[in-house]
Parts: sequence; structure tokens; C-alpha cells
Amino acid sequence: MTPAGSGAQPMRIALVGTRGVPARYGGFETCVEEVGTRLAARGHDVVVYCRRLAGDSSHSAPEPSSYRGMSLVHLGALKRRSLETLSHTGLSVAHLARHRSDVAVVFNSANSPWLPVIKMSRIPVATHVDGLEWQRGKWGPVGRRYYQVAERLAVWWSKALIADAVGIADYYREKFDADTDLISYGAPRIEGDASDRIAELGLRPGGFHLVVARFEPENHVDVIVDGYRKSAATLPLIVVGSAPYADEYTRKVHALADDRVRFLGGVWDQELLDQLYANSFTYLHGHSVGGTNPSLLRALGAGAATTAFDVIFNREVLGESGLYFAGADDVARLVEQSEADVEGTRARGQQSAERASLYDWDDVADRYEALCRRLVAQRSGRRVKARGNSPANPPANSVANSVANSVANSAGDSDVSVPASYGVSTREQSAVGTIDRFRRGSSVSSERVEMYAVTGGQA
Repeated sequence: MTPAGSGAQPMRIALVGTRGVPARYGGFETCVEEVGTRLAARGHDVVVYCRRLAGDSSHSAPEPSSYRGMSLVHLGALKRRSLETLSHTGLSVAHLARHRSDVAVVFNSANSPWLPVIKMSRIPVATHVDGLEWQRGKWGPVGRRYYQVAERLAVWWSKALIADAVGIADYYREKFDADTDLISYGAPRIEGDASDRIAELGLRPGGFHLVVARFEPENHVDVIVDGYRKSAATLPLIVVGSAPYADEYTRKVHALADDRVRFLGGVWDQELLDQLYANSFTYLHGHSVGGTNPSLLRALGAGAATTAFDVIFNREVLGESGLYFAGADDVARLVEQSEADVEGTRARGQQSAERASLYDWDDVADRYEALCRRLVAQRSGRRVKARGNSPANPPANSVANSVANSVANSAGDSDVSVPASYGVSTREQSAVGTIDRFRRGSSVSSERVEMYAVTGGQA
């Protein structure tokens, strides 16, 4: 790593739109911690916006102001699936507008309605667009339409787009004629033969199959458990994961299991999690829509023989080291095949470990640093216009008025509120009201919300 001070001016870099650090949830948070730590070590002033849920009493200890060299800003969010991410990002952007950075990286295209506020603050912004969120099973028709609109808005209002997989980059090029910076995640190297932590669970090295995933339909935990149950496998299946707002799906997954399946719930102990990956006989990966997945990369770095759901994102990472399934019957067959061919399974694990060298966090940090410098140097430029029947690139001031001004006067938003202790104005906190109603489908059509943003609240 090259220190920022060696001939280059340090930057103040804001990382917005995630749950924050320490990383305990998903790919965005892992990326923020790994990249942010490295950028801070190079002398940059890295500010990470972290999420605090309204009414959440589980964090009674004082919130840290820094972590691994990064400055932390803790702000609230509404505990509602349709609004949690968007409300927290709205508060973060309000804070960022008053405490300007040289450049901002916003994670998740769902946060794109707030991009004009960042632009009006004259902060160049890149958006990490994530995977194809509108394909996630947890969203109904209204939510899926919201994400499709949000993708288009991210193309309009971002100075640059970041994709973490070739498949995502291809999607934005084909649908929007938009270029992206292709920056995949890194694969942490999990080395050594420690097994003391899994021994506490009654597990032995090479003596179990493993699943690590949030319990969401597009991660196919139900398919994996169902397929395993149908198999004649002799090694147990260890399932790590949970998810907020997913009680019904969780019950479905548990109902499919037999007594060979053990559910550990969420595991936040990184030492234990690393030992589970490194000592698994095989790792089963069902993620299908999220681009390059950190759980898959962790399995790669641990040298785990991996069987993955058959989509382009997973094939891109695993190549010929992986086996691939499309349904429960495939899972049953491949689990039995892996147990029958122990040497072949070990060879696949070695292939996985070799492929991990393609995914290096230092290289990822280099690419983020170069992108941030490019955005700062090209502060006044425009990036790309969406292709197709989309309206022309709307003026940022009209959209900012829509999001941060006109929407505050929208009828029916009185149920959207944020505690005053979070330090934002009534206008700022109510700016997410119409979007909330849209995502809940209560009285606002997708077309009206899109036009509301484009026309500055005159739709």
C-alpha cells in the first residue's frame, strides 16, 4: 500500500449507505471495512456512516467515534423493511451536506433518490450499484418497480458507477448504455489448521457440509436444505444465518430439515466462522442475484470445495473449481457425489484456494483510491446519460427540491418520523415520506414517484 502522503494529497472520503462497521451483515459492510481501513492507513480521512435503529436498545454501550483508523458517524433509521436503508441514508446525506467531504461513495442503488442532494453540495459521488435487487424475492411488485426506477436514477445522477461482477457491468451497459468501474471484492485468506472452536460445537475437520447465508428466497437456503434432506449424505449440514423480517421464510427452511441438519443462527464470532469455512468438507452457496458475494469469496480463501447455485456471478468466481446446482435434486446428487469422491473434493478445494489470489483486498483498495482521485480531479464533469425511452438527465436542483424540500409537504407522510435526538430537521426527516408510501404501495404509483423526482415535485 502506498501512503497518500507520498506525493499525493490525502482525501476526505465519505462511505454512505451501509449498516457501517464493524462488518457484521453483508458484502457492502465487508467492503467498507476492508477498503476503508486500507485507505485510512494510507493517510486519507475516511468517514463511515453507521446505522442505529430507532428504539434499538441492544447497543447500550457508547458508540465508538472511530474504528481501525476510520471516523464513524452513527445516525438513526426507521425499523421498517421498506424504509430502513433509505431513511438512514437520508439522514447521512443531510449530515454530509453540512460536513462536506472531497468525494463520496454511496452503496446500493436504492439510495439514488438522495444523490441530487450530494451533487448540490458539490461533492462528486460514485454509486456502488450492488446486484439486481429487483429480483429479490422479499420485494413485491411495488418494491421491484422501485428498484428498477432507482437503477435508472443512479445512472443519471452518479459521477461514476461501481459494479462488483462482470454480469452486473454487462447489465448496466446493455440496459442503460452506462460504463462502470469493475471492482470486485477481495477474498480473505483463511490459513492454518485450527479447529478448537468447531470442536466446541462437536464438529471435526472435514466432517460437515456448510451453508452461510441470509435467510432470503434468492439465497436458496430452502433449496439446499431440501436437497440435502433428499440425499443419502452421512455428514451433517451446518446452516449459519438468519435475517430480519424473514420469519416466514425461516420457518419454511426449518420445516424442510431433518435431524442431520443443525442451525447455528447468526454467527458474529469471526474466529469461529473462519474455522467453519476452513474445516468444512464442502460449502454450499445459494446466492443468485447479488453480484460477487463475500461469503463465496471467504469460502474461496478458505480453500473450501464449493457447490454453488448456477448463475453467472458464481461461475465467474469459481470457474472450474465449482460444482453447480439449479434445484433440490441437483443438491442431493452433488452432495452424494462429493462424499463418494473424497480425493476429488479435496482437489476442488485446492483449486478454490488457488483462485483466491485473483481477489485481493489491497488491489481493491487501489482501485477505489484511483476512482476517488479521478472523481476529485473531474469535479465538474458529467458521466453518462441513460439509454432508451428515459427522460433526459434531469436538472439536479429540481430533484434536490423534490427530495429535500417539496416532498416534505406531501400529504400522508405524518407517520414517517425520526427521533429529534438524531439531529436532523423536520424537513430532512420527512423527505423520505413519498418514497416510503411508494415502496409500501399505499397510495402512490411507481410512475408518479418517478415523475415526482424528475419534475421537482410538480407531477
